[in-house]
Amino acid sequence: MRLAFFALLAGFLSFASVPSADARPFWEESDQVTQHTYRKKVKHHRGATYQRSSYRSSGAGPRPRRWCGWWMRTQLGGGPEYNLARNWRRWGRPAGGPQVGAVVVWNSHVGMITGRAANGQWIVKSGNDGGRVRERARSVAGATFRVG
Repeated sequence: MRLAFFALLAGFLSFASVPSADARPFWEESDQVTQHTYRKKVKHHRGATYQRSSYRSSGAGPRPRRWCGWWMRTQLGGGPEYNLARNWRRWGRPAGGPQVGAVVVWNSHVGMITGRAANGQWIVKSGNDGGRVRERARSVAGATFRVG
């Protein structure tokens, strides 16, 4: 009887010591945040709150840490090699200069020209511009321009 009691107690303790999914620290669940697959407000591990949108339907896969090229893939398509901004220099054909609708490629950033500002700068929409998708006037000096 005593042996059965201790065997039962040992079995119970082995199950009780397994941590539940709710007991995991936030950083072990951070893949849910970085994959950008939920539309809700989530708490970032440094305390800031961000709105997360879903790009799951784009087929671009999970969002990488540097995601301007990935965001452009959600807009224009392309394989995972285009997650790297400078690889957009090989996309489409040369545009011959800045124009509305052209992809503008810098060494470490990529965006799309959507207009021209009154000050002569081009308005560029891009992902991961200050940590978000943003459209603003920018200098395109030294950039490469491509069209589909």
